[in-house]
Amino acid sequence: MLRRLLPITAVTVGLALGVAPPVVHGAPRGTVPSGSMTRPHAADGVLGANFNQDLGSLNYRELQAARATWIRAFFTMPDADGVDPASTPTLRGVLDASRRGYGTTLGLKFPLSAAEMPAVGSAAMATELARLDRVLPVVMGRVDILVIGNEPFIESRPQDRTDVLNEFYEAVAERIIAYRRAHCGPDCKTRLYMGALNRLDLPARRTPAVERWMRFVRETPDLQGVDIHPHVPDRAAVQPFLDYVLPRLRPDQKFLATEFSLVWYWKEHLSDPVSPQFAERYGFPAGTVVWQVIREAIAQPFSQQQWNDFLASSPWFESQRHYIRDQMQAFRATGRLAMAGYGFRQDIPMVQDFGPDKTPWLLNSIFAPYTVQPAPNGLAGLGYAWIDDFRDVQLAPDCR
Repeated sequence: MLRRLLPITAVTVGLALGVAPPVVHGAPRGTVPSGSMTRPHAADGVLGANFNQDLGSLNYRELQAARATWIRAFFTMPDADGVDPASTPTLRGVLDASRRGYGTTLGLKFPLSAAEMPAVGSAAMATELARLDRVLPVVMGRVDILVIGNEPFIESRPQDRTDVLNEFYEAVAERIIAYRRAHCGPDCKTRLYMGALNRLDLPARRTPAVERWMRFVRETPDLQGVDIHPHVPDRAAVQPFLDYVLPRLRPDQKFLATEFSLVWYWKEHLSDPVSPQFAERYGFPAGTVVWQVIREAIAQPFSQQQWNDFLASSPWFESQRHYIRDQMQAFRATGRLAMAGYGFRQDIPMVQDFGPDKTPWLLNSIFAPYTVQPAPNGLAGLGYAWIDDFRDVQLAPDCR
């Protein structure tokens, strides 16, 4: 019978796992830390491990198991307040990865969805620029790619997604460009991209402000291109992103896809009944649906076999098991992809309060520490199907 479903909190997640996720720790200056690489693949069609805001969970054994050579994360700018930015988990982690030889992509996130967009010249703008001035010395010349803005057309109030948004981010970009020119020089390691555009598969999202965003990217020589985040309901919905951004870039520019997934497709199937064979084998009542099984796995993580059986017996998931491979082939076929990032590890926000209306980001993850028991070798459990194609993509000739 279906076991009692427990409320999910950070505490119960930790208890369910029995151990906290591994955390990055730097090595003393001048030493060669464990997990170092000789060099990463060039940013020319490469696929990296995306950690979003959770870079503190980076585990170099997991990166090595997946053959990852790049990482991606974003830094939330208010986290620089009152502390040395270099001491924050995200910046400490990205610098440690860089020192170990990994390629690094860092986004700068300005969380303005609950606040008025700062006007250029205002006190609020001065606050944002002061934060920026504290972060830039830490990352410029150290990270390989710096993305200006994370998801600006989501991390803003709807009424601000007009010229006022463009003016804010253009001022931020100009500040970063000026700093790079003054302090890093023409051979600066750090390449600049403007942040990510979302849901370009929906015509309503291709607004005048988005058009101005792309015009600024194209007309600013110091920018290498733009980031896109095609989280979509089906594979075909990625093509409108490419059809929109590529003609609007200069011939010498490229695009990033630092996040991509079928998360909206997964969500459509959360209330589907699970396979009767799976339910019978593992003691679930007839009529149990997908979200209930996921919530059960969060409350009491499954064995790797049970998690694999659950998703392999779900036609909607099994039919997409080669999504990473196929989408990377499509990105690379453009000849314009610099770097893509795929969700690497489940985190606590993904599993809190899981129910039928929760966005199931956790199904994207290469490693699944919050729904799958650890492996005998101590590594986190795996998200079904993903790691083999992630590894194979690393070895493809066009990402060397």
